[in-house]
Amino acid sequence: MDHFSVDAAGAKQRLDLFVLAQYPDSTRARIQQWIEAGRVRVNGAPSKSSLRLREGDSVAMEPVPTPNLKAEPEEIPLVLLYEDADVVVIDKPAGMVVHAGAGVTSGTLVNALLHRFQTLSSGSDGERPGIVHRLDRFTSGVILAARNDAAHQSLALQFLERRVEKVYLALVHGEFLQKEGTIRKPITRDPANRARMTARLREGRAALTSWKVLREFRGYTLLEVRIGTGRTHQIRVHLSSAGHPVVGDRLYGAPTEPPRMLPPERYFLHAHRIGFAQPTSGEAIVVESPLTGDIVAWMDLLEAL
Repeated sequence: MDHFSVDAAGAKQRLDLFVLAQYPDSTRARIQQWIEAGRVRVNGAPSKSSLRLREGDSVAMEPVPTPNLKAEPEEIPLVLLYEDADVVVIDKPAGMVVHAGAGVTSGTLVNALLHRFQTLSSGSDGERPGIVHRLDRFTSGVILAARNDAAHQSLALQFLERRVEKVYLALVHGEFLQKEGTIRKPITRDPANRARMTARLREGRAALTSWKVLREFRGYTLLEVRIGTGRTHQIRVHLSSAGHPVVGDRLYGAPTEPPRMLPPERYFLHAHRIGFAQPTSGEAIVVESPLTGDIVAWMDLLEAL
């Protein structure tokens, strides 16, 4: 067990960032896993990653050895939407996993990036070079990666401070009385099913999702969705909790056989636009990905019904 005392410089800092500074060879995501597992204690008590420390606090840490894993290059086609010396933005297809994990060891976006660019930032562990944020496996659309460590740090800070614009398109079940709205519900792991998250409990991490109706069909709606936080499965969980699951998202309540339509092969959530500051110049960069063919084809069929 390692012990640290919070000095004036560490006061008001988030717990996860403070611990990360003590273990620079680890990653923020891994540190947060340790905190959630109760391996980090503040003044003798388990705490949350978002806890703001005070001068004089005592932080006890029981680190977990980092596995020596390394992603390997694989020749996998990529669609580039934007590229400069610091950043690349990829149009990720539905079905592609971002990085190894949960039984997936190859065929990932990281494997493809390493083959295309040879080197990426080392800001993540050996499994996730260059990865600053993620998309769920069956979510398609824009995802950015860092090509060097300075760019990774800049982008990570932009995400932390919520300065990155993220706009999604979602085809959902049901029709809306209002044209736009906001969902504010905390999200936590579903105690009845660890593969799911839930917004039906009072506890959890604060989450904010805003939506706007773009197109209406009989029994279905295309939404523009913006998120003010980046919780696991956030859009899918929030829309399901509002009674409008994403089409094809059976994990969160979409029907196995949608009315009048053949079941889609994946859920219809698409990362449409991302906006960020170029790490070196500070220039505002906005990159968009058009809706995928499967979603467009589905909407064409809905229009004809």
